[in-house]
Amino acid sequence: MNHMYFSEEHDMFRKSLQEFLQKEVVPHIDKWEEEGTIERFIWKKFGDMGYFGLAYPEKYGGLDLDLFYTIIFLEELQKINSGGFAAAIWAHAYLAMTHVNKEGSEEIKEKYLSASISGDMIGCLCITEPFGGSDVAGMKTTAVEKEDSFVINGSKTFITNGVYSDYLVVAAKTAPEKGGKGMSIFIVDRDTPGISATKLNKLGWRASDTAELAFDNVEIPKSHLMGERNQGFPYIMQHFALERLIMGVNAHARAEYALEYAIQYMSEREAFGQTIDKFQALRHKIAERSSEVEMAKAFNYTTAKRLDEGEYVVKEATMSKLLSTKIADEVIYDCLQMLGGYGYVEDYPLARMFRDSRLGPIGGGTSEILKEIIAKMVIDNKDYKPAT
Repeated sequence: MNHMYFSEEHDMFRKSLQEFLQKEVVPHIDKWEEEGTIERFIWKKFGDMGYFGLAYPEKYGGLDLDLFYTIIFLEELQKINSGGFAAAIWAHAYLAMTHVNKEGSEEIKEKYLSASISGDMIGCLCITEPFGGSDVAGMKTTAVEKEDSFVINGSKTFITNGVYSDYLVVAAKTAPEKGGKGMSIFIVDRDTPGISATKLNKLGWRASDTAELAFDNVEIPKSHLMGERNQGFPYIMQHFALERLIMGVNAHARAEYALEYAIQYMSEREAFGQTIDKFQALRHKIAERSSEVEMAKAFNYTTAKRLDEGEYVVKEATMSKLLSTKIADEVIYDCLQMLGGYGYVEDYPLARMFRDSRLGPIGGGTSEILKEIIAKMVIDNKDYKPAT
């Protein structure tokens, strides 16, 4: 264990989390992958163990722990071989809940954040739109003010937990004429009239419910506005650093798991009178890929440390997601190859990992968008600032 970042308490937490996941989650994974539905009981078990409250204030039932508990949480979720289950959990805990914690009023936090930490409510974050993709500022969904309410119309897509969540954190234009400067953030109860969800049939992340959502004259109280009106875009941008780092950490963790599995397999598989881990071509490929994963992990830990100390690491987090997801895809591709025909069989973990990993360079901002963001920072000297 890397004791530059992890204490003995961190190590104990990792061990207990591993035991919890093996006992409570792993026996159900294949069923959830096949059915595309994660049973409700597991959310409550996560809540009872305090896992949803790692990063949140004690006032609302959280534990207010340092970011490396979250890093451990993310890493171990990647090692049970269900990208969909992991995504459903972290999309609730670090996408939806982050906005509730940072922008929600005291009343909202007491109702939604507390219930999210306990596992009694599930949240989803609704930003991406069918024709917008990574163009957040170009969203079309609107929230029109009435006397004592807002009325939301529009659509969202690729929303993790979009079907089964209890509440939705929704970005919508309150001043469309201002473009990205006219966006606000709202919290919306699932049972509000006018919300409909269509489940998407995906290549990977099969256990998670990913939805396209429609909002047809959805009327919510004015008190469900989160943060300042027309400040939604800076809020979203501020949290992208955490989201991108999360996806970078997910990537190095699943790549590490793939390597561990492939190395174990190679130590047992025999060909031409010896185990295949003795063949130089395969050994050197493993050496190369292991080096890349170790470098990505070290960079991600350093970035996490800086983020935990309050730095606005949007450049580094963007680099983390760009390179870590690319490395993970290449590592898992090669690890699948090490298994030969068995790598292509669903009874072995690499087939699912291969499908699940492919979303890494797409979700949370495509690699093409991230490259342009990085180019603006390193070539044009653009300085992204946190929301004030």
